[in-house]
Amino acid sequence: MTFTSGYGEVDTMFSRRLRRLTPYVPGEQPREGTYIKLNSNENPYPPCPGIQRYLAAADAGELRLYPDPVSNNLRRAIAGHYGIPADMVFVGNGSDEILSFAFYGFFDSFKGPLLFPEYTYSFYPVYCAFYDVDYRKVPLKPDFTVDLDGCIGLVETCGVIFPNPNAPTGIALTIEEIDGFLHRYPRDRVVVIDEAYIDFGGVSALSLLDRYPNLAVVHTFSKSRSLAGIRLGFAMSNPPVVRALTTVKDSFNSYPVNKLTQRIGEIALREDDYYRNVSRKIIKTRERFSSAAVSKGWEVLPSSANFVFMRKPGTTGRTIYEGLKSEGILVRHFGITGIDAFVRVTIGTDEEMDILLKAMGKKW
Repeated sequence: MTFTSGYGEVDTMFSRRLRRLTPYVPGEQPREGTYIKLNSNENPYPPCPGIQRYLAAADAGELRLYPDPVSNNLRRAIAGHYGIPADMVFVGNGSDEILSFAFYGFFDSFKGPLLFPEYTYSFYPVYCAFYDVDYRKVPLKPDFTVDLDGCIGLVETCGVIFPNPNAPTGIALTIEEIDGFLHRYPRDRVVVIDEAYIDFGGVSALSLLDRYPNLAVVHTFSKSRSLAGIRLGFAMSNPPVVRALTTVKDSFNSYPVNKLTQRIGEIALREDDYYRNVSRKIIKTRERFSSAAVSKGWEVLPSSANFVFMRKPGTTGRTIYEGLKSEGILVRHFGITGIDAFVRVTIGTDEEMDILLKAMGKKW
């Protein structure tokens, strides 16, 4: 739904750009009632203990000063963690902000349309409208996997972006598939791989950075590191790409990442063993839940993310969403032709998933 103020002629005081926008719709954030919240791909486990200790001892007096505009300490920590130079790291206020900067800095319609999968992160077309970038959706394969070959036929494109694992399907591409695609794709067009869910079973494309100067890999602290509430993300790419992102940032907001968030990010990286254990726990729960759902007649796509995409033959996705909500469980339904029979279910704790399985058995 495009923007409208609701006051008729008053809309004329807003720009035509605004009136053309159809905003992204985030997962439902309930303000009333108590729900098991499995609709926003949030981590069901708390951040690492060191973050709680830091917040308890934090000096509020530090907040009178601006934060480091380029997050140097955090960039060095990320670089050390992933074994790359610090000048290959860019930090932003959530991976969504970094994606927005990428759309502005890399994708220009005079080179051709931007390509991304037909069913993918629904913010991509929103950014295209915001920055007036033409795009073309590449159909998924019959098994719902991303079709990188379909991106090769259109040489005159301004770039490619896709999540790996893909969202909302959860299906991951192999590093061999990505390498083969990058080898064939023009080196003067940027390819952005959105790896928000990579820690739940996928293989990162970071190892390909030294071979492909046009590759940018985007990560977030929201998912595997349980920090959706602080809005912190980062991109890893070759220095010219990082400098381009920095130019966009400094033309928009020189201080996007606050002092507390920068420090919390450093602590999260230092306590990586904690998060590896959390991710293993979520993967184990995901596989147990998926097997149980399949045994009850559900179709569950193979997932390498902290969610599953599933449907019950003979039942609409809307019916599933509403039925589970009536049982106090929120899942995500996308009313989009082609995937409207599916719901996306975030993996919660074992106890939460058992309650979900019981509700599914009760309703269907």
